Amino acid sequence: MLKQSRCFLLLHHRGKESSAACHHHICFGAMDLQSLAGILHAALSPNPHERKEALHSLDQLQYAPQHLVRLMQIIVDNNCDMGVRHVASIHFKNFIVKNWSPIYGSDVQHRMLQSDEDMVRDNILIFITQVPPLLRIQLGECLKTIINSDYPVKWPHPLEWVKHNLRCEEEVYCALFVLQILSKRFMLISTKKGAPGYHIVEETFPHLRYIFNRLVQIVNPSLEAADLIKFICKIFWYSIHVDIPQHLFDQDIFDVWMVSFLNLLERPVPSEGQPVDPELRKSWGWWKVKKWIANILNRLFTRFGQFEMVFSQRTVFTMFHKHYAGKILECHLNLLNVVRFGDYLPDRVINLILQYLTISISRRSLYALIQPRLDVLLFEIIFPLICFNDNDQKLWDEDPQEYARKGYDIFEDMHSPSTAAMDFVSELVRKRGKENLQKCIQFIVETFKRYDEASIEYKPYRQKDGALRVFGTLHDKFKEIEPYKSELEHMLVHHVFPELNSPVGHLRAKAAWVAGQYAHISFSYQNNFQRALQCIVLRLQDSELPVRVDSFVALRSFIEACKDMNEIFPILPRLLDEFSKLMNEVENEALVFTLETMLDKFGEDFTLALYYNLAGVFWRRMNTIKDDDEASRNRATGSGCLRAISIILESVSCLPDLFVQIEPTFVLIMRRMLTNNDQESFKKVLEILSHVTCFSRTISPDMWSLWPLMMEALTDWATNFFPNALVPINHYISKGTAHFLTCKEPDYQQSLGNVILSNCRGQVDHWVSPFISITVERLRQTDKSYLECHFIQMIADALYYNATLTISILKKLGVVSEIFHLWFDLLSQVQKNGSRANFRKSVHFPSLKHERKVCCLGLTSLLTVPADQLQELALGDMLCATLDALHVYKDQINGTLRDKKYYEDEDGGDGLYASDDEMYYGFPNDGYQANAITLGKCFARATKPFNPHGGGDSGDEYSDDDEELQSPVQEVNPLVFFVDTLKAMQSLDPSGFKNLHQTLDPVYQHIARNIARSAEEIENEKLEKAIINMSLQE
Repeated sequence: MLKQSRCFLLLHHRGKESSAACHHHICFGAMDLQSLAGILHAALSPNPHERKEALHSLDQLQYAPQHLVRLMQIIVDNNCDMGVRHVASIHFKNFIVKNWSPIYGSDVQHRMLQSDEDMVRDNILIFITQVPPLLRIQLGECLKTIINSDYPVKWPHPLEWVKHNLRCEEEVYCALFVLQILSKRFMLISTKKGAPGYHIVEETFPHLRYIFNRLVQIVNPSLEAADLIKFICKIFWYSIHVDIPQHLFDQDIFDVWMVSFLNLLERPVPSEGQPVDPELRKSWGWWKVKKWIANILNRLFTRFGQFEMVFSQRTVFTMFHKHYAGKILECHLNLLNVVRFGDYLPDRVINLILQYLTISISRRSLYALIQPRLDVLLFEIIFPLICFNDNDQKLWDEDPQEYARKGYDIFEDMHSPSTAAMDFVSELVRKRGKENLQKCIQFIVETFKRYDEASIEYKPYRQKDGALRVFGTLHDKFKEIEPYKSELEHMLVHHVFPELNSPVGHLRAKAAWVAGQYAHISFSYQNNFQRALQCIVLRLQDSELPVRVDSFVALRSFIEACKDMNEIFPILPRLLDEFSKLMNEVENEALVFTLETMLDKFGEDFTLALYYNLAGVFWRRMNTIKDDDEASRNRATGSGCLRAISIILESVSCLPDLFVQIEPTFVLIMRRMLTNNDQESFKKVLEILSHVTCFSRTISPDMWSLWPLMMEALTDWATNFFPNALVPINHYISKGTAHFLTCKEPDYQQSLGNVILSNCRGQVDHWVSPFISITVERLRQTDKSYLECHFIQMIADALYYNATLTISILKKLGVVSEIFHLWFDLLSQVQKNGSRANFRKSVHFPSLKHERKVCCLGLTSLLTVPADQLQELALGDMLCATLDALHVYKDQINGTLRDKKYYEDEDGGDGLYASDDEMYYGFPNDGYQANAITLGKCFARATKPFNPHGGGDSGDEYSDDDEELQSPVQEVNPLVFFVDTLKAMQSLDPSGFKNLHQTLDPVYQHIARNIARSAEEIENEKLEKAIINMSLQE
C-alpha cells in the first residue's frame, strides 16, 4: 500500500522555454490514495465478484474531481505494487482515450475538469521519462490521443520538450519515443513549408542526424542502441511518407542519411543474443532495424526514385537514382543470398527486398545489375520461396481452416515472402519475357521430369508444388504464346491432372487450383476436360479441407467452360451437398463466386432445388440435438445454411415471383431463428429478411407475422442489432404502408421514429411530437458523436416530414438554438486528415448515402419555414449549412470525397494494410508497384462476373449499394429538391431572395451554381429516359 509520505506528489509544470518550474503541491488524505489503491488492487483479484465490484467502483469514480491526478500519483509511485500501477495506467489510458476529444468543438470534454486537463498536459511528458516500459506504453497511448487533439494549437510544448531532451543523453530514448508519436501524427500530411510536419523535421532532424551517426559508428552496439536506431528509422519513415521534406534536398544532408542506412543494411546483425524462438526472433531489435531500413529505401524508391513519379522533387530523384539505387540493389541481393544457405532472414525483410527487386526489373540500369545473378536468384532463392514449406505444412496440419483462409486473403499476400517471390517471377516474364519466359518453362518442365523419374519415397513433392504454382500463375502468358499454347493440354494431362489423385494433400490442392486456371483452354480431346471435371468433383469429398476449398473454387472455371451442361446436371445434388458442408466449415468469398456461377448457369429450377436442399439440411441439424457438442456443431451448420440462403436470395433478386414459392419454408425458418436467442446468427437472419422484404412484390400476411417476433427479439435478447433491423423494418413499412397504419392487432406503430416519418409522410402528425420529445431527451443524455449524429438525423427526418410542425414543437421544448447549433457544429467538424468527422460511413452509419441525403432534405426543408417562426436562426446561416451538406453529398455521389484520396494513390498507390507497428490510418509502408501486382489480384478476385439480370450496371451514377434500403426518400434527389425549394422561395419573395443571394459568400455562391447545374443535368437525364421509355412502349 501507499505510504503516508507518498500522499504528497510534486507535479512539475514546465514553462514554454525551459524546464525550470513552478510546482503544484496537491495533497489528498492518506485514506483517499490508499482507498483508490485498494480498489485498483481488487481489480486484479481472481475472485470474479470482487473484481466486478472494483471495476464498477472505478467507473463511478472516473469523473470525480482530481481522480486523474490521483491515478497519476499512483502510476509514478515506485513504492506502490507494480500490478496496481499497471491497472492504474490502463484505467488512466482508457479514460483519456475515451474522453479527451480528438475533435475541436466536441462536447465530450465537458465532463473533464479544465484543471485536470491542464495537470495531465503539464506532467505527462515528465512521467514518461520516470516510469518503466510497461507503464510507458500506456502513457504513450494517452500522449498520442492528447497530441492528436491539442498539438500544436492548444499545446505546442511537446516539440520544445523533445528538442531539449534530445540534447540530454540520458533522456534520448524518451525524447525519441515522444517524437515518434509526433511524427506519426502528421505522416499523412505534407511536410511542405508552414505545415506542422515541416516544423517537426526542421527542428529535430539535425539532432536526429547527429544521434543516428553516432549510433551507427559504434563498433559493438548493444540491443539498446538497436532500439534507438529503430525509433529514428520510424520517425524518418513517417516524415517521408507523403513527400520528401525540404530539409533533405541538401545533397550533403541526404548523403549522410543514405550512407548510414546503407551501412546498417549491409552490416551483419550481431549473432549474440538472438532469440531461438522464431516469433521472438523476427521481433528482435536488430532485425526490426533491418526491416525499417528496407521500408525506408522502398519508400524512397517507389515514391521518389522513379522519374515518372516525381514532379517538384526531381532533385531527390537525381540524387537517389544516380548515387544510391544501384548500391541498395547490390546490398539487397547480398542480404537475400543468405537464404540460399539456409541462414535466417525474417519473412518481412525478404518480402520488402523482393518488392524492391520486382520494381527494379523495369529500369534498364538496375536490371543490368540483376542479370549476372539472375539464374541464382531465380532458381536457388526465388523458387524455393515459392514452394510449399515447413510452416505451410504445420499450418495445414494444425489449422486447416486458417490455411484455407490465408490462401485467399489478399492482405496476407501483401506481407508474404512467397507471394512476393511469385510477383517477381510474374513481373520478370511480363517486362523481360523475351529472354526469361523460355527459361521459366524449361525449369518447370525439368522439375516435372525429375518428379516423374524419382521413386515414390524420394519424389520432390514440394518442388512439384512450386512448379505447379509457377505454371498456374503464368497461365495468361502460356495461353497466348506459341509454342507453349499448343502444348498446354499435354502438360495438363501428364503433369497436373494426375496430381488430383496424389497421396500428398497440398499437391492435390495445388493441382485443383492449376486445373481451374486452364479450364477454359480448347481441349483437343473433350474426354480430357471431362476427366478433369470428374476429378475436381471427386476432390470435393477429399479428407483435407484445403483440397475441398480449392476444388470448389476451381469448379467455377469448369462450369463456365463447360459446353454441354448435361455433364453437370447429374452431379448437381452432390454439388449442393458439398457446398452446404463447405459453408459450414469455412467462410470464403471465392466459394460464393462459384455458387453464383452455378445459379447463373442453371437458372430458376436449380435455385429452388438448392434452396430446398439447404432448408432441409437446416431442419435436420436443428432437430437432431443430443448434447452440447452436437448442439454447437449443428448451430455452425445452421449458420452455414443461412449464409448460403442469403447468397441465393441476393442472387435471384430479379425474380420476385420466386420469393412466393419459397415463402412458406422461409417463414418457418425465420420463426425458428427469431425465437432461438442465437445472437451469432441474428445479423444474418436480419440480412435474409432484408432480401425477402426488398425483392418481393408485396409483404404477405405470413411475412407480417414475423414482425412481432423480430421486435420482441430486438427488445429482449438482440438489442445490439437494432441498426441492422432498420433495413427490413423500412421495407416492411414502405411496401405495406396501409397495413402498417391501419392494423391494430398487433399495433405495428411502435417507436420506430425516422422509419415511420420517412414512409408515412403526411399521415402520422400525431407521432411527431412524442417522437421529437424522445429524440431531444436522448440527445441531451449522450456524449458520443455518432449517437448525436443519429439523433440529429431523426430531427432531419421530422423536418422533411413537416418542417413547420417540427419547428413549432422544438420551440415549445425551447431547444431550437441548441439543436441547430449542435447540428451545424457536427457538420463543420473535420478529422485531422481533412475528411469529415461526422455523418460518415462506419459501423454506426452502414448506409452513408441515406444518412447524408436525409440530412440534406431536412436542412433544405428548414428553408421553407416562414422567417417569423424561426427568429432564433439567421436564414443566411441555414443556407450556408445546407450548401455545405449538399456539397459533401454531391462529392460522395461523384466518388471524390477527400478521405477517399488516401486510399487511391494516383501514382499507383500502396497496399491498404500493414503490420501493427507499421500501420497508421490503414496505410502501409511498402512500394507501390510490387503491391499493385498483389492489389490487381485482389480486384480480380473481388470482381463478380455473375449477373442474373443478364445486364450490366444500372448506369445510374446516383445509385447506392451500401444497403438495399427502400423508402420514398430514395426517389428524391436532394440536389433537385434544393433547387426546387429555392425557386419556390424566389417566387414568394423575389426581393428577399435577391438580397439573400447578394449577401452570400462568393464561395457559397459558387457551390450553389454547381448544385444548380448538377440538378439541371439530373432532370435532363430523367426526361431523356422518360422519352426513351415512352418510345419503347409505343
